[in-house]
Amino acid sequence: MVVIRLSRGGSKARPFFNIVVADKRVRRDGRFIERIGFYNPIAKGGEEGLRIAQDRLTHWTGVGAQCSPTVVRLIKQASKAAA
Repeated sequence: MVVIRLSRGGSKARPFFNIVVADKRVRRDGRFIERIGFYNPIAKGGEEGLRIAQDRLTHWTGVGAQCSPTVVRLIKQASKAAA
């Protein structure tokens, strides 16, 4: 199964997450198929905290990829910010 989930980056106490499309069997920070965005939970001021490529998200969900619960929450958050 293909899933859309977060992959952690950044250093200790400064998290940064890539939103990736990956095989469910691959470890969290391992190999992925495509990077479709990022999430920076500690973004301040003018920094961009969340970016998702909506066209790629639509493509992958259209072919059967499942989103993790956290990614679903971030998608809703991004759609509110865009509106």
